[in-house]
Amino acid sequence: MVAIAEAPETRAVQVLDDPERVRSVLSPIRVRLLRELRKPASASGLAERLGTTRQKLGYHLRVLEKEGLVRLAEERQRRGCTERLLVRTARAVVVDPEVLGELGSEAGEVQDRFSSAYLVSVAARVIGDVATLREGARDAGKRLATATQEAEIHFESPAAMRRFVDDFAAALGTLISEYDRPNARSARPFRLITGMHPRRDREGHAEDDGENR
Repeated sequence: MVAIAEAPETRAVQVLDDPERVRSVLSPIRVRLLRELRKPASASGLAERLGTTRQKLGYHLRVLEKEGLVRLAEERQRRGCTERLLVRTARAVVVDPEVLGELGSEAGEVQDRFSSAYLVSVAARVIGDVATLREGARDAGKRLATATQEAEIHFESPAAMRRFVDDFAAALGTLISEYDRPNARSARPFRLITGMHPRRDREGHAEDDGENR
């Protein structure tokens, strides 16, 4: 007999905005379990896969389930026992920068167009904001209004990249002046963010010849 649990659809992104929930995920074994639980699996199946004991994994799985990071997918009767298969509740998990406290705010205070710390801070904030807004829109039965543009540019030198950034900022300022209507009765505020970084290769390194680093 197989019992399928009545559970919500897997989310695209789950935002951790509580320090206790963040701590519950940060241990290496629990991060590994979340990776493995992209598809439903049982504690015994995971133990065999990871080369550890069912009892050890059972404790960590209970913590993850309590925190809402994994859920029951189905139950199976096996050898006179009930086997519980769990699956993670979101395809991706991110930490809200506000949870980092002063560490998170320091990166946001850099405000340097060419700072990688600033880009990481802004990107993390975007993920947290959009994921939270997306959940609210889904609960309200609405579609979240967003837009994304992505492009790839090959610069011949660091100086060319900096000239591009200056020209882009000037053109963007002109467009903002044309369309920004903060006093309009029906105005809806949107946050516009642009960022740029070297393309990453399969090993996680920047795809360049070293001159642009």
